[in-house]
Amino acid sequence: MYRTKTCGELRLADAGSIVTLCGWVQRTRKMGGMTFVDLRDRYGITQLVFNQEVNADLCDQANKLGREYVIQVIGTVAERSNKNPKMDTGEIEIIVDKLNVLNASIVPPFTIEDDTDGGDDLRMQYRYLDLRRSAVRRNLELRHKMAFEVRRYLDAHHFLEVETPVLIKSTPEGARDFVVPSRMNPGEFYALPQSPQTLKQLLMVSGFDRYFQIVKCFRDEDLRADRQPEFTQIDCEMSFVEQEDVLQMFEGMTKHLFKYIKNIDFTDPFPRMTWADAMKYYGSDKPDIRFGMKFVELKDLTEGKNFGVFDSVPFVAGICCPGCATYTRKQLDELTEFVKRPQVGAKGLVYVRYEANGNFKSSVDKFYSAEDLKAWAERFGAQPGDLMLILAGETMKTRKALCELRLEMGSRLGLRDKNVYAPLWVIDFPLFEWDDETQRFYAMHHPFTSPNPEDIDMLESNPGAVRANAYDMVVNGTELGGGSIRIHDSVLQDRMFKVLGFTEEQAQAQFGFLMNAFKYGAPPHGGLAFGLDRFVSLFAGLDSIRDCIAFPKNNSGRDVMLDAPSPIAQAQLDELSINVCLKKD
Repeated sequence: MYRTKTCGELRLADAGSIVTLCGWVQRTRKMGGMTFVDLRDRYGITQLVFNQEVNADLCDQANKLGREYVIQVIGTVAERSNKNPKMDTGEIEIIVDKLNVLNASIVPPFTIEDDTDGGDDLRMQYRYLDLRRSAVRRNLELRHKMAFEVRRYLDAHHFLEVETPVLIKSTPEGARDFVVPSRMNPGEFYALPQSPQTLKQLLMVSGFDRYFQIVKCFRDEDLRADRQPEFTQIDCEMSFVEQEDVLQMFEGMTKHLFKYIKNIDFTDPFPRMTWADAMKYYGSDKPDIRFGMKFVELKDLTEGKNFGVFDSVPFVAGICCPGCATYTRKQLDELTEFVKRPQVGAKGLVYVRYEANGNFKSSVDKFYSAEDLKAWAERFGAQPGDLMLILAGETMKTRKALCELRLEMGSRLGLRDKNVYAPLWVIDFPLFEWDDETQRFYAMHHPFTSPNPEDIDMLESNPGAVRANAYDMVVNGTELGGGSIRIHDSVLQDRMFKVLGFTEEQAQAQFGFLMNAFKYGAPPHGGLAFGLDRFVSLFAGLDSIRDCIAFPKNNSGRDVMLDAPSPIAQAQLDELSINVCLKKD
C-alpha cells in the first residue's frame, strides 16, 4: 500500500506509531536546522518534520520540495511542542525517516488555499487544481451527503430510482433544447432532456407509483448565478396523490435534509402563500421571508394632490425600513441610482423620513402635507425613526423593482443571514401566462399541469384567471423545487392543448406517445423536482451554484478547462450530413 493513514486522521493517541502518508505538498518552512512540510490530501493536513542534524541528506531532499509535489513519507508520530488548535491534526507531527517523491509539479497558477489569489476564470481553467482546495472539496462532500440522504429518505418511503434516457424527442415548449444530430437518421435530431417530465409520467402509467431520479437536465438558456446549461434535479413523481400528499412528502424530505445535514429541526409545518399574495406583498414568486418590509399600496392615499408622478400611474407602493430615518441624502441618492439601474427598472424613488421627534421629511412634501404623510405612515405601520421608500408605475414592473429594493435594504440592514433559513410553499400559480409578442397563452409550468379543479370551467372563457394545481418550495428567496398535479385525463389534456394553440396534429406529433399511453389507464399523479445544485449551494452558503459542481460552465456557457464548445472536424460534419452556416451579425 502507498499509505497506511490519511493526512487527516492521526491524533495524539497515535504517538509512537510508525505510519506511511501520501499527499501533496501544501507548503514548506525552513527554520534553522529544521524543515517543516505541510502534507495535504482530501482528508486534511499533517505537519512533517525533517532534522538537519539527524539526517542531513533527507533534510536537503525536503528543502527541494515545491508546492504540489506528490510525495510519500514514512515516519513516527510525535507530540507537537507548539500545538495548532486550528488543525484537526494540530497536536501531532511526523518525524520523517524516509521521503519518496512520487511526482514533481510545476508552480501552480494560483495558491491552493481557501483564500486563493486565483480569479474565477483562472480557477475554472485549472478546475482540477481548484478542486484541491478544501473550501471547494467541502462543497462536493456536502453534495454527496445530501444526495445520500435524499436516497435514504425516498427509499424509506418506497420510491424506486429509475434511470430515463438522455437522448429523447424535442418538445419545444419552455426553454430551448440542446439538440444532438443522429448519424443513422440523417437530418433528424435527438434533444437532451430539459427534465424527464413525460418519461416519469409514463412510469406512472406503467404502475411504478413512486419514482425518483437524481438526474442531469439540459436547458439552452441565458445563465446567471443559479443557472447552468446542465444541472442536476432530484426528480420525483407519485401516483394516486393529491397536492396535499405531495407537499407533505417533500416537506418531510426537506426537513430530513435540514436535520441530518444542518442539524436544524423544523417541527412546525412550513408556511404556505398563494402566488397572488407573494406578488402583492413581495413582488416575487420566490419571496425571502427572513425579514418583513412587506409592500404597502398607497395609490388611494396619493391621488388628487397634483403630483403627476403618482397621479399618472396605476400603482403606487412602498416598503418601510425600520430605524433608517437617519439615512443621509447621499445614501438616499445611492438608493435612487440603485432603482434606476436597468435590471431594476424604476424611474425614480420617493422617500419619507419619519423622524425621531415625530416630524416628517419627504422628497414630495411640496405636494403632500404632514397630515397626508402621517396617513401614509399609519398605512405602513411606521414608527418614529423609520424610513418609507416608495415607487410608482405599471403594476407588475413596479412590484419587480420594489422587490429588488426590498432585498437591497434587507442586505444593507443585515437581515439576510445565510445561517437563518425560512422555507415556505408558494401555491396557486396561474396556469397560463400571456405573451404580447406572439399574442398567445403559454403554460406557466408545462402543458401537463392540471388546472385547479375549481377553475376548470374557465379554461376556454377566461384562461388568464385559471389557477394551476402547482406549487414551489422556496427557501430564503431561492426556488429550490417546483411541481404540480398532472393532467391524467385525455379529454382535459386536449382542452389544455387547444387553449395553448396546438392543433390536433401538432399535439399528436409532439406528445402523441403520452396521449396514447393515457388511453390505457393513467392513474392520478403528480410530482416535484428539486434543484440539487441550488439546494447544496444554499446549505453551503454560496452565492453561485458553480462551486458545488465539479466541472461547471462559465457565464457564457463555456467549459474553459476543456475549451468546449468547440468546432468539430469536417469529416464528422459530413458523417452527420450537416452543413454549418454561421449567421452574420
